[in-house]
Amino acid sequence: MFNAIKSQGLARLGIYTTSHGEIETPAFMNVGTQAAIKGALSTEDLERIGCQVLLCNTYHLHLRPGDSLVHDMGGIHGFAVWNRPVLTDSGGFQVFSLAKLRNITEEGVTFNAHTDGHRLFMGPEESMRIQWNLGSDIAMAFDECIENPSPYDYVERSCARTVRWLERCKAAMEELKKREDTINPHQDLWGINQGGTYPDIRTDHMKRISELDLPGYAIGGLAVGESTEVMYDIIERVTPEMPFDKPRYLMGVGTPVNIIEAVARGVDIFDCVMPARNARHGHIFTSKGIINMNNAKYASDEGPIDEQCSCPACRRYSRAYIRHLMRSGEMLGMRLAVMHNLYFYNNLMAEIRQSLKDGTFEEFRKEKTEVLARRI
Repeated sequence: MFNAIKSQGLARLGIYTTSHGEIETPAFMNVGTQAAIKGALSTEDLERIGCQVLLCNTYHLHLRPGDSLVHDMGGIHGFAVWNRPVLTDSGGFQVFSLAKLRNITEEGVTFNAHTDGHRLFMGPEESMRIQWNLGSDIAMAFDECIENPSPYDYVERSCARTVRWLERCKAAMEELKKREDTINPHQDLWGINQGGTYPDIRTDHMKRISELDLPGYAIGGLAVGESTEVMYDIIERVTPEMPFDKPRYLMGVGTPVNIIEAVARGVDIFDCVMPARNARHGHIFTSKGIINMNNAKYASDEGPIDEQCSCPACRRYSRAYIRHLMRSGEMLGMRLAVMHNLYFYNNLMAEIRQSLKDGTFEEFRKEKTEVLARRI
């Protein structure tokens, strides 16, 4: 259940209630593809840095260790020892991005696994069964992730099929939750809006899937090569068609500025691999802009990564030490950098929520967008 508490313009402050706790929105979900953050962070670490939601990957967990095994271990919550909300994506993006050979039919997609090339089939029912096994709080619908740009007529046909797949996802999930061995009988299914960069297809598709009255909706297929201006335009076209009393999730986005701008356009929830991935290569987000820890000027810098940050890395270690660790290939350097970046993102969301509570979001937006994209 979603409760929109307060708004400023299109930006919303809200709470989404799941069987494993509340999600205060706007929120950033930390991406734990294989039920773990790349960068050696434990779920205990995630609690310390303010993570509200762990996002896990249906496709990867199906391959390793197997979703049936995870089910027998109590689902992702028991397996990873995480007692807060979990969202699982449908596996659709991986099927279309990692598989070298694939065949799309009305039933689903046949493809080669990226691990060893063996043939797999995934459709709406298979995706729902895997996510049911994983026991997530939020399961994402199985959809086709098209390339941008794609021909108009193909995108139109793809979106029509995605609507039919969503109807099958809903029916399958309702049946699965009736089983006696269900881990999470309150698992929610969210639909995904597609349509490439065609505003009319996007809005029509959103209208059609909103008729299914699902607990939440996402905007998919953006931040995949189109310009920032096009992405913002699509968001502005789609959010007015999204139910006001349901959470709005922008998949795979993005930079701190992208997030602030999307909040201003009515989006509530985000995820992105960027903060963890960039951190592993020494690219760090700070309150004054983006720094590269590999730069020689930090070799003897006794200060923290960010003087305004209260993350475990900044409270204890110097830039010089963390740079040394990263340059030496020590895993601790990567771990501290990832911990900082994820703390930065979660704290940014807390600051956004506070500005909405205070009615100062527009001032916050102006101040932060001028600083956070700066490269130092």
